[in-house]
Amino acid sequence: MEMSRRDLLKLGVFGSAAVLLPVERVARTKLLEANRIAASRLPQPFAATFQRPPVLAKKGMSAAGEEVYDIVQQSASVEILGSGIKTEIWGYNGIAPGPTIAVNQGTPALVRQSNLLPDKHPTLRYTPWTSTHLHGSASLPQYDGYASDVTNPHEFKDYQYPNFQPARTLWYHDHGVHITAPNAYMGLAAMYILHDRQEVGLVEQGMLPGGEYDVPLIIKDAMFTSSGQLIFDDNSQSSLFGDVILVNGKPWPLMQVEPFMYRFRLLNASISRSYNLSLDTGDDLIVIGTDGGLMPAPQRVKSIRHGMAERYEVVIDFSKYAPRTPNAPRKRIVLKNGRLPNNQDFDTTGNVMAFEVVPAGTLRQPPGITTAPPPTLNPDNEIMKLTPNQAVRTRLMEFKRDGGQWTVNGRTWEDVINSNFTQVVAHPALGDVEIWDLKNSSGGWFHPVHIHLVDFKILSRNGQPPRPYEQGPKDVAYVGEGETVRVITRFGDSQGRQRGKYMMHCHNLVHEDHDMMVQFEVGEGGDDPLGTKAQPLPPQPPPA
Repeated sequence: MEMSRRDLLKLGVFGSAAVLLPVERVARTKLLEANRIAASRLPQPFAATFQRPPVLAKKGMSAAGEEVYDIVQQSASVEILGSGIKTEIWGYNGIAPGPTIAVNQGTPALVRQSNLLPDKHPTLRYTPWTSTHLHGSASLPQYDGYASDVTNPHEFKDYQYPNFQPARTLWYHDHGVHITAPNAYMGLAAMYILHDRQEVGLVEQGMLPGGEYDVPLIIKDAMFTSSGQLIFDDNSQSSLFGDVILVNGKPWPLMQVEPFMYRFRLLNASISRSYNLSLDTGDDLIVIGTDGGLMPAPQRVKSIRHGMAERYEVVIDFSKYAPRTPNAPRKRIVLKNGRLPNNQDFDTTGNVMAFEVVPAGTLRQPPGITTAPPPTLNPDNEIMKLTPNQAVRTRLMEFKRDGGQWTVNGRTWEDVINSNFTQVVAHPALGDVEIWDLKNSSGGWFHPVHIHLVDFKILSRNGQPPRPYEQGPKDVAYVGEGETVRVITRFGDSQGRQRGKYMMHCHNLVHEDHDMMVQFEVGEGGDDPLGTKAQPLPPQPPPA
């Protein structure tokens, strides 16, 4: 007899998940909301100083030639809102966002993730198991952050990352089954940057900004109580929206920039909010990269519709705003967020951050470049060369709320669990090229659809060409209300490195948790995604 997720939770199969006590959870959330911090007490926009996440130093090299990194998932009390107000966050190495990992193509990495989180969430009272997903990596199934492959508190798991793909902006975040949204909301997200020779060559030739002019921007929204604690309200399992915009953990920060070209790696790490990004000056955003790395050619746009988990690499030209004298007024440029359907907006969510242009040399960093990116960036990306006549089949993947459940082709992750993890929505052979139609016909929602393992090319959106900034390799497609997005990809490579079961889901993490997630299987004989278990941590020494 099949059992529902609710039945499994009652039996403790998944432990004390956040959905176990819905009445108590709703009551606690409403109490927190009643104590929500007043807008008048929120920080003023552009008062906080911008900061970059630190770059994580490697611990050493393994016998297998992997760069070794250690990360501890732990709680910390940090000042986000200012005025001495402290907020409990969960962070990789105790910071949110976590430290950036920067690696080179061809050198694999081994990252140990140790779960030292509290035994219970501070308000939802669930046990915070985790599963770390390196989003954008063609990892083996057992290292992909498979949702049901969990690491409980006081356990660790070693993740192996191959790093054979082209240069790209990746990120690592929690993917624990049924509690991904609250875990990520507490802060379990960080950037992972993969470089290759081609990209480095463009930087060395002065064609792309690099070094201090290559800047991660991790954007998310949050809501706080008057005492500074995070409020998790998923609006009856639909979406979570905050009234504070954080960039790299700071509310509406101000970044000083010199009059050169800057490359910004934009990541939408929000749980449910999409952004419509533009500059208040009307200047172009020069898009040079998408989820899967550099585009064939840069695209100049006035705005970007940016869904959760999407990454866009954008060059902004500050050179024309150079102060003419040391004491001249400095130009301030605001990164704005315009309104989009299916979001809950507040008076405070129209701004993201600001840039203040200071004289060259002020920041004591090497001079940057003032030339725009070249007309050709990466013409040889194999995914972007795919054409529809190469596809061996076309599949429909429909994302829909049905009977109160979030489904994909009428299926949920509950169905996958009940099948003992055998049920799949697709089983392409190794090397097959397929077209998938990602369809959202239900009203009221948009779905950023993430297909694990592969990069894909967007062929069309409702039969029309993809938007200019989407014309690069992607792993997330923004599927708006009433939209069908047609994508094409190749499953696996000639070396057979990409076999096994992988997930596809909506990256509105509330939808994912309730249970808009399924799996597909590539080829035959792939590794078991549940085959490499977490291990107990050795006893921790008492605090000094």
